[in-house]
Amino acid sequence: QVQLVESGGGLVQAGGSLRLSCAASGRTFSSLDMGWFRQAPGKEREFVAAVNWSGSRREYSDFVKGRFTIARGVAQNTAYLQMNSLNAEDTAIYYCAARTASGSGRSARGYDYWGQGTQVTVSS
Repeated sequence: QVQLVESGGGLVQAGGSLRLSCAASGRTFSSLDMGWFRQAPGKEREFVAAVNWSGSRREYSDFVKGRFTIARGVAQNTAYLQMNSLNAEDTAIYYCAARTASGSGRSARGYDYWGQGTQVTVSS
């Protein structure tokens, strides 16, 4: 079993930055692929970014590419999502997820564990 706890969300002005953190416990962190997803009101959950267990492969959705960076700190058992140049369309609840499977990390169905989410609100 894996427990995931997100932090770092909040209110920021358009053009600003936030860094989300996802602390993992309960299983060897280095064996897990990590992903970030988000869900805005009235919309389905969508893929944001993913990083594989070794950190050698990163994937991004088109709408965050060049603005967001996913990383993992093995010593801290934590995954991060650095978000820059935020705009109002980035407003959502952001969820951290972990999986033991391999392959593309874009599908939410491939993840075994989920955090409770952290709210990000961007004011225009």
